[in-house]
Amino acid sequence: MTINLTAQKIGLVSLNHGQQNSMDHFLGIRFTGMGRDWLSAEMPFSERTRQPFGLLHGGASVVMIESLGSTASYLCVHGNGQRVAGVEVNANHLRQVKAGLLRGITKPLYVGRTLHVWSVDLFRDDGKMSTSGRLTVAILPAPG
Repeated sequence: MTINLTAQKIGLVSLNHGQQNSMDHFLGIRFTGMGRDWLSAEMPFSERTRQPFGLLHGGASVVMIESLGSTASYLCVHGNGQRVAGVEVNANHLRQVKAGLLRGITKPLYVGRTLHVWSVDLFRDDGKMSTSGRLTVAILPAPG
């Protein structure tokens, strides 16, 4: 997998600015790093990501998995007349998160012409993995 050079010129500031008025923005997800075969982000534990029992809501973790994988696919096809759409997401919640900053990284498992599959791991402040997920993304022609 290679994040294309046009997309690398977007940069993290522009990538994060593009998240305004979205679920990512609402939950505080911020992209923090980008390489040729990875993308990272972080999300704070807050009243927006907490479930009623005081733990990180599993749905917030799934949003982060979807955001990392679909954005990585977008960066792969940016400028190629294509768009991306999530097809399937799954998550295994391994450890509770009660506070702090959740950090995530995605790496490709498969990057094909019409389908991408991403492995996404989320980590607590203590460095222990909290969630392991996978996202499948369809690569489609851009509308119009």
